[in-house]
Amino acid sequence: MRFVVQRVKEASVTVDDEVIGKIGQGFLVLIGISDEDNEAIADKMVKKLASLRIFEDENGKTNLSLSDVNGGLLLISQFTLYADIRKGNRPSFIKAGKPESASPLYDYIIEKARTYVPDVQCGIFGAYMQVSLINDGPFTIWMDSDDL
Repeated sequence: MRFVVQRVKEASVTVDDEVIGKIGQGFLVLIGISDEDNEAIADKMVKKLASLRIFEDENGKTNLSLSDVNGGLLLISQFTLYADIRKGNRPSFIKAGKPESASPLYDYIIEKARTYVPDVQCGIFGAYMQVSLINDGPFTIWMDSDDL
């Protein structure tokens, strides 16, 4: 499982010209799921995500978590995080999770995140989406379940 975590001042996701999710300060998280992922891995990833201390405290140190700043989460499924570009110029996505297993796991991640964060917004699995954000810093972190 892979998360790209972006600390944002605001972020939104639009589908068919309609904003379906929007947050102020918080994290925009792009979520890649492989066929090897499961709920136990999702639990570890979401717990780590909710615990990240990457907001600045009164001394300018990245010492505050999402809950400390009452931040929101915008969770977006993105199978392209599993793109393999080692051969040729057209990416292969064979390592990305198949929709029949990845979609329920994405829903699980959303529900698990809601146990940590009151304001959780999300995109639509498999939909064509436009994502807008103001990256704060910029501050972006790559989380891979292989590293936990």
